Amino acid sequence: MDRFFRVTDRGSTIGTEVIAGVVTFATMAYILVVNPSILGALPDSAGTTLDHTQLVTVTALVAGVLTIAMGLIANVPMALAAGLGVNAFVAYTLVGGRGLTWPEAMGVIVIEGVVMLVLVLVGLREAIMDAIPDALKRAIAGGIGLFIALIGLVDGGIVEHPKDGGTIVALSSGFSSWNTVVFIVALAVMAVLMAWRVPGALLIGIVAATVVGLVVNAAADGTPVAGAVLPDAPAAAPDFSLVGDINFNVFDVVGVGAALALIVTVLMANFFDAMGTALAIGREARLTDEAGQLPQMRRVLLVESAGAIAGGGASASSNTIFVESTAGAAQGGRTGLANIVTGVLFLLAMFFAPLATMIPSAATGPALVVVGSLMIAQVAAIDWQDVGVGVPAFATLALMPFTYSIANGVGAGMILYVLIALARGRWRTIHPLLALVAAVFVWYFVRGPI
Repeated sequence: MDRFFRVTDRGSTIGTEVIAGVVTFATMAYILVVNPSILGALPDSAGTTLDHTQLVTVTALVAGVLTIAMGLIANVPMALAAGLGVNAFVAYTLVGGRGLTWPEAMGVIVIEGVVMLVLVLVGLREAIMDAIPDALKRAIAGGIGLFIALIGLVDGGIVEHPKDGGTIVALSSGFSSWNTVVFIVALAVMAVLMAWRVPGALLIGIVAATVVGLVVNAAADGTPVAGAVLPDAPAAAPDFSLVGDINFNVFDVVGVGAALALIVTVLMANFFDAMGTALAIGREARLTDEAGQLPQMRRVLLVESAGAIAGGGASASSNTIFVESTAGAAQGGRTGLANIVTGVLFLLAMFFAPLATMIPSAATGPALVVVGSLMIAQVAAIDWQDVGVGVPAFATLALMPFTYSIANGVGAGMILYVLIALARGRWRTIHPLLALVAAVFVWYFVRGPI
């Protein structure tokens, strides 16, 4: 096992990899609740609403299989699961807006995955990654750090997005609550243990906060700590009825032009989200080379592209690399062995989904905040005195958390980098692929108003 995964060669231990895999699963387990709640929210044009139990099964199944595949094929600690954002696009745009049935919507995801897989096989996706300047790569990693920290604060009930005006982000209306207490307990435990370099600090913090939440809820009249509830039945038989329930009638339903636009829209979001996330995790896991490249990138992108095909084929929506994997990398995960642990836990979750979902977001949110604080350190090496580098890097950093989109931050940074370089007469420093991608992102941003 050590030789196959090169555990010792990468400065890790089998025990560390196991702990990292468990931490990654703990920070991702919420997808077993969130994905079914999004995909099962509304009926399609045929009146069909996807069953929650079946959605839990396929969400766990695809995440488990793909995460294990990533560990075996690419040997990196990067777990996959149903991508947030894309699943909402499937539910509220393809099904709710365009009138597709669920099988037709999932067919769109499969088609997009096939296109992305072809781009990987011909080397285009990896070539684009290599064309991105190092400063932007560091800004992408830092921006993702801010992004996941904000996710952690929102999930933990510390901040919220007011729906009735006021500031864009404010302290939660439930800030003075037991959720806040659990969040602070978890954050304090994790920070102190990491300062002491205690192995498993994030996992210990998650477990401690979950226990506190369970105790509080047991002593209170109700559930003041959301989600921290022991299930009535710890196990349930998985239902695989949704696997393979797809078709490719989208071209007949909305027309060829509209169908292609929908496919390209999903492709753009998946294409750059996964690239930025993979690079950020690779840096956190210390797997990048001196040039800031990830040697395993082609294999990583190969598996990730298959995630859209598998996710669509199983009606779980497109699966992609989860930024929460940085929690496992921060815990010391350096190899695919951590992925094997995470993947096995997802497969077990098909049978024990109630147990996997009892961990409150107030316990996992602090882990994302801690990891975000570690990832932002990447921006220290950026030359902020050079406006041609600093402004694009700052735009990348700012837009990811402000717009809740990794792709938006990547696109803004690339466009500004190319424009400033052209204005300064430094067109020779612009890689042709970078210029091409920047042009595509211009279309990506303006296609709505046009």
